[in-house]
Amino acid sequence: MRKLVLSTLVLIAFCSLLFAEGTRTWFQSRYDDFEKGTARGVAIRSDGVLELSPALKQLSSTPSTYLWAVVSDRDGNAYVAAGAPARVYKVTPSGETTVIFEPQELQVQALLMSHDGATLYAATSPDGKVYKIVHNAPAPPAKKGTPSSPKPAESTDNTGKAAAVDTSYTSSVFFDPKTKYIWALAEDADGRLYVGTGDHGEIYRVDRNGNGSVFFQSDEAHIRVLAIDPKGNLIAGSDGSGLIYRISPTGEAFVLYSAPKKEITALAIDKDGNIYAAGAVDKRGGSPSTGFTIPAASVGPAPQSSPTITITGGTASQITAPAPIIMSPAAFTAAGGSDIYRIAPDGSPKTIWQSREELVYALAFDQRGRLIAGSGNKGRIFVIGQDNFVDLGKVSANQVTGLAPAPNGGIYIATSNLAKVFVLGGTADADGTFESDVFDAKIFSRWGRVAVLGSGGFDLYARSGNVDNPDRNWSEWKKVDLSRELPMEVPAARFVQWRVVLHPGNPAPKIDSVLVNYLPKNVAPEVDEVYVQPGARFSPVPHMANDNSPVNVGPPNPNIGAVRFEPIPTATRDKDYIAVRWVAHDDNDDDLVYSVYYRGDNETRWKLLKDNITDKFYSFESSLLPDGGYTILVVASDAPSHTPEDALSDSRESSRFEVDTTPPQVVNVNATVENDTIHITFRAIDGFSPIRRAEYSVDAGDWHVVEPVGQISDYRVENYDFSVALPATDTTLTLEPKSIDNAVAGARKMKPAKPEPGEEHVVVIRVYDRFENMGAAKTVIHGQ
Repeated sequence: MRKLVLSTLVLIAFCSLLFAEGTRTWFQSRYDDFEKGTARGVAIRSDGVLELSPALKQLSSTPSTYLWAVVSDRDGNAYVAAGAPARVYKVTPSGETTVIFEPQELQVQALLMSHDGATLYAATSPDGKVYKIVHNAPAPPAKKGTPSSPKPAESTDNTGKAAAVDTSYTSSVFFDPKTKYIWALAEDADGRLYVGTGDHGEIYRVDRNGNGSVFFQSDEAHIRVLAIDPKGNLIAGSDGSGLIYRISPTGEAFVLYSAPKKEITALAIDKDGNIYAAGAVDKRGGSPSTGFTIPAASVGPAPQSSPTITITGGTASQITAPAPIIMSPAAFTAAGGSDIYRIAPDGSPKTIWQSREELVYALAFDQRGRLIAGSGNKGRIFVIGQDNFVDLGKVSANQVTGLAPAPNGGIYIATSNLAKVFVLGGTADADGTFESDVFDAKIFSRWGRVAVLGSGGFDLYARSGNVDNPDRNWSEWKKVDLSRELPMEVPAARFVQWRVVLHPGNPAPKIDSVLVNYLPKNVAPEVDEVYVQPGARFSPVPHMANDNSPVNVGPPNPNIGAVRFEPIPTATRDKDYIAVRWVAHDDNDDDLVYSVYYRGDNETRWKLLKDNITDKFYSFESSLLPDGGYTILVVASDAPSHTPEDALSDSRESSRFEVDTTPPQVVNVNATVENDTIHITFRAIDGFSPIRRAEYSVDAGDWHVVEPVGQISDYRVENYDFSVALPATDTTLTLEPKSIDNAVAGARKMKPAKPEPGEEHVVVIRVYDRFENMGAAKTVIHGQ
């Protein structure tokens, strides 16, 4: 039923967009629409539905810069691995935060809580070790009269803030792999520890006593993530070729999947044995390892602005202490986003989620068995389904880097930039608010009725303003009474925004779509430019009939207006035509119709050439206009989109242009033979434009240019006076039948260029005006 109603609402919005002459709509129903808004306690489903999300609360803000991993114990306490400075923090369910481990290395990269809950393992980098952290029983109270116990020590971070140290935790080196990086830890059912390392791609297996050796040697640079499947196999993800291994307890390895991405950044395995893996960094080009930026090592209190070093391929220059290739979300800006893959128990892989912007750093399951993904660089939390996803919201940090179970079905969330700990509750326990993106109507508009498709308990509010920032003196939020079909009670303005408040209840509230009706104030169209080109014409452009007009298949996007197809005219040279083209626009995006007028020099009235033109070009025969100077006027009207009393128009004149279709005249032609020359005189006259050039030909010979008497051809009347050599004449020899010497038929020989009585010559004159109109004349002369 929802799909039918929603489809109907979409169709109404689309039709109103295409055919409504005044009222417009702003329609939001897709994830891409809602993702631009601001959600607080509201989740956005991939199918475009708003619903309440589990409660999200910040528990702790640590003085470190990065949190790399988080685990929890049976009492619901969270333990987070931090860097800059390197620490392990304990965060209680109430948010009390203490330092329980502070090594000398730069980073605490990985954490693991043992199955029995008695031991916390922490791995450090670079050139780090695996530490064993245990909680000792608190000391008995001091007897009366004895010195009191010293206060807990304090650890100072690089910002100068102090964090209390819990001295009831002790640590010792459990295993030293003698390798550069330690990325991940896992524990099997027998309590054996697996240590994923780089930059030789080795996995160590360590027994309960801390004795370990290489369990698996890969040909990848780094083993980034580890997990144990229900059958006791070790699942490992690499950085380099994006490989996912399945390694049996005996050490036999099999590549389950070679991902399209270079690095496997997170693993999670459900109770049925389905493996979920996140991949990042496209394989196209580049080296297997991406460069990352980490804080430089320092001795003593660090300055407020810590220097950074950039490491590429595991090497760096000018560093004073070993530094790992830390997967720093702050610097991890590799192109391509992330994928999430599911590998079924039979080994078949499938990509179930992709994003070109989000980078997934953490995967885990909530109490309901849903796959949760934490990403950057917007700090988002997603629920990933088989064919859909839910955007649960954002945290106030750039990257979500770790997930772990929390009390009451919740999930602990560790973040970086800033290093905080949040808890995502198991259920929604309060109202949720969603504010839409700001809508720009482009023009001052009146706001009409709002149509909301939804269910459950919710309230809708709206506000408007004339600047794009709602914090700059917009109207107050006004509740919209959806039970009455009345316009929103917000001021007419250019911008508008709506807000919905979802209330917990049964049924659970949800919003499928919101449609806002509005009427832009009509503004006149504008004619920006008018171009006129004599001697050119436009070829006709075919127009499709309405019955054959293209149809948009799929949901429309009324937010951006109808896409108008404007045919591109093709102009060709044609001296008998005049081409007119113009540029016009309408801020209301109304349909426009055009009229073209002309006016001659010294005339006062515009005369119509053509009206009801829907194209932005027109050409006409130049012979329609007598020779002279003219101006074109183009008038644009939005009458097709408005009633006659509301229609507006605009006009613009072209630059002056000239029309000349009448050829010049050649008069007073006189040619005489004087000795061996021909003396020629004539006059060229044009009624409108100056004479451009004159040419002559004698006896059908080549054309020759002749200059006027004054040498410069710049007037409508020009006189010509010149002499040319008398052309040579030729005769054809007479063949005599009995003469062998004259047997060449058609042989010719030239006679001297001397006039003879009765000899005839033809002189042809042609002249052109500035518009290439041509006039011609000829004269015949006879020798004396």
